[in-house]
Formats: sequence, structure tokens, C-alpha cells
Amino acid sequence: MTSGEAEVSRRRLTSGPGTLLVWLYGVMVVGAVSRSAYQIATEFDRAPLAYALSAVAGVVYGFITYSLVRGGETARKVALACCVAELVGVLTVGTWTLVEPSAFPDATVWSDFGMGYLFIPVLLPLTAIYWLRKGAPREDAA
Repeated sequence: MTSGEAEVSRRRLTSGPGTLLVWLYGVMVVGAVSRSAYQIATEFDRAPLAYALSAVAGVVYGFITYSLVRGGETARKVALACCVAELVGVLTVGTWTLVEPSAFPDATVWSDFGMGYLFIPVLLPLTAIYWLRKGAPREDAA
């Protein structure tokens, strides 16, 4: 791969819909990290699991944002793996909050599949997984 091809590959992650994904993940980083930081600092004993999970979500969002901005094929693979892990987390926590609401005296970013965040936490990884897979280089049949 030439340096020009590498540059195109890097830019591809943040072009078109990729730009919107970077922006949305950036917003989610700010929302999840600021919310969890405040809650952990002021009322951690009230709902430690919920606040810790929100902090984890913020870190995951930050790592995905960084990977998308960094670009390149390795970053694409890392972002894809993180988006799959994020989706598993959203589905697990979302289901857990519906089945056992008493385990979460306060909501997390992923509670009720992200209902408090307009379901963006469940829609965002699905969209990102689609975008990252769609833009992946194809094996040549030749």
C-alpha cells in the first residue's frame, strides 16, 4: 500500500456517514463521562454499579471515537470490535435493567437500551458496525 492509499484509507473512516458517527460518539463521550464523573464524585454509594457502568460506556465511546478519527485498517478493526462489545453491553445492561430493575436504583447510559438517550446507545453501535463493515477492503478475486 502506498502512502497515498494509506491516507485515503485513513480518511475513509471519517468521510460521509463516518463524520456523523465521529460527532455522535463524541457527544456520547461527553454525556457519559460527565454524567458518570459527577455521579461517582457526589453520590457513588447510591448506585455504584450504575455509575461505574456509565463510566465504562464513556471510556468505550472515547476509544471508538479515537479509532474512527485515527483511521486506517487497524483502527477500523479495533473500532469494529469495540462497537460489537458496546452492542453486547447495551443489550446485556438493557435487558438486565428490565428484568431486575432493583439492581439499578439509578439509570446508566445503557439502561432500558438507552431510552434516556433517545435509544442512541443501541442504534449507534448497529450503525457503526454497518458502516465499518461496509467500508472494509474487499478481497480481490483475481
